[in-house]
Amino acid sequence: MKKELIRPQGLIKNENRRHFLRMGTMTVAGAGLLLMGCNDDEDMGPIMPGAVSLGSGDLGILNYAYALEQLEAAFYAEVMKGSYFANASAEEKTIMGDLEKHERAHREFFKAALGTNAIGALEVDFSSIDFGNRTSVLGAAKTFEDLGVAAYNGAGQYLESADLLLIAGKIVSVEARHAAAIRDLINPGSADFAGDDIIDANGLERTLNFTEVLTAAKTYVKTDIDFSQLPS
Repeated sequence: MKKELIRPQGLIKNENRRHFLRMGTMTVAGAGLLLMGCNDDEDMGPIMPGAVSLGSGDLGILNYAYALEQLEAAFYAEVMKGSYFANASAEEKTIMGDLEKHERAHREFFKAALGTNAIGALEVDFSSIDFGNRTSVLGAAKTFEDLGVAAYNGAGQYLESADLLLIAGKIVSVEARHAAAIRDLINPGSADFAGDDIIDANGLERTLNFTEVLTAAKTYVKTDIDFSQLPS
């Protein structure tokens, strides 16, 4: 979805970070109703040997989002176990704890919505991240949150269901709040969360296509993902 996600300068500075995050929470109630009208008997075509197929159409895009939410949820689960989190300030513990809850909720939302159409659990590899080092953890969190926003922005245009597009818009707004909160932890009080690395020349949030996102995610996902049936 090519849309501008507004992050006014000074917003996090003037509001408690946790309140800022709470404004973007969403419920997972009724998730199973979202796929009414989606066809789960679509011809999936040939599948890459040994790979997990996301499928096609709206179901494929939901599985794409589910794969990304699995990755983010797994990352924050590891953050909670590491020495960075154990030694972090009370504020950072609260923020990272909230992000972990949000990403876990997103993951379970898509799992419930997809039902039997959901892909299995992905195998992840976070060996490149030092979970005892603040810079490493926050840098990885920034990467994941920015990637998530760009992924939703790029995929939304292909959703055929208006209801699913609305839900995707709500979730990407939450991911944008996450990204802003992480960037503010890295560089407090700055406008870095709306920098040129994520905003294009038209003042719009960066978008990435399926190939760009899954190529970037492959650094942390060991499971091969076949997304050849997704629209382009």
